[in-house]
Amino acid sequence: MRQVIISQMKEHASEVKQMRDAQLLSDLFASHAYKHSQTIATYLAFGHEFNTVPLIEQALKDGKRILVPKTYPKGRMIFVAYDKDQLAPTRFGLMEPISDEEVPKSDIDLIHVPGVAFNESGHRIGYGAGYYDRYLSDFTGRTVSTIYDFQEQSFTPDPYDIPVQEVLRR
Repeated sequence: MRQVIISQMKEHASEVKQMRDAQLLSDLFASHAYKHSQTIATYLAFGHEFNTVPLIEQALKDGKRILVPKTYPKGRMIFVAYDKDQLAPTRFGLMEPISDEEVPKSDIDLIHVPGVAFNESGHRIGYGAGYYDRYLSDFTGRTVSTIYDFQEQSFTPDPYDIPVQEVLRR
């Protein structure tokens, strides 16, 4: 399922993707979770994923603190304050913070969670490394994901899967 949906994401017509990204962004900005969050963790997206750059730029203009993930071996992940001038490419081709200065989970109001497939209860299939499931296992803030309609799938989650609280679809 993971590979099929990733292929669909990569084949998504760019003008349709841009339109859906704009609609999803509008939905996210209108959400209670966004409006009532001061510190938001998001991700730096692959080209086939929901484009997070406009989210980051507008959230900063709105006076919100933005965090992005930094990953380590064995599935460890932390969130670090976003600084566009302090990023370096990872072995996966994503940009990641240079800094190791972790922001405590208790400081994060909202995590914008990536994923490949989501079921109706918000469980997700990611890229397979388990970073977000580990991180979210004891996270007490809000979680949200922005997905394309074809990413919603029917599947039985694994026992360790942590559902996203709100999934916005277009």
